[in-house]
Amino acid sequence: MACLSLLLLVPPGPALALSVDALPQQAPADHVLDEAKVLSRSAAADVSRALDGLASEGVTATWVSIPRLDYGVSLPQFAGQLLERWQGAEGPELLFVIDGQTSGTAIVATPQLQQRLSPDLLRSTARTTMAQPLRDGGRYRQASLDAVNRLAVVLNGGEDPGEPLTATNVVATARVPSRDETESSNAFTPVVVLLVVGTVVPMLTWWVFSR
Repeated sequence: MACLSLLLLVPPGPALALSVDALPQQAPADHVLDEAKVLSRSAAADVSRALDGLASEGVTATWVSIPRLDYGVSLPQFAGQLLERWQGAEGPELLFVIDGQTSGTAIVATPQLQQRLSPDLLRSTARTTMAQPLRDGGRYRQASLDAVNRLAVVLNGGEDPGEPLTATNVVATARVPSRDETESSNAFTPVVVLLVVGTVVPMLTWWVFSR
């Protein structure tokens, strides 16, 4: 019984790093492999449908999350190795990868697909369109759908929608009166005093002498 209590008090260890070799030999049929468990069931279904929609543009795409990277391996390197591992008749041409520990993002494509989706576009989409919703509260579903939608526009022949706008804080500043306004205000004060005196004094004089 004491041993059981001791086991219950032991905190869970850190998420294990995943290497490419630890993942399945083939890409998932539903386009989503959530090893880091960052998507709900409904969110995973939404991402799967969005990726499946790229098939109309002749592109096979897959989304992957991992708990954390092996030491010394960058996320783009990992994504490139995984894309190469899954290459084949049914393998993906486009791969979206998220590191669940750091919320890092990477998007890689085969050389053939890079003629339609340039490396610069893929980097921009990963670092801004995909990364911003993660920085703003871990919105993995939104990050993934935004990235897929941006690339879908380009694949469909449209112009790149560009990077998302970043919110800027507008600081309200107190309005300081100008010199002319200050002088005008100072000149207005004697005029008011004279008007008050000119009105009140005659009334007091009349009241005193009328008694």
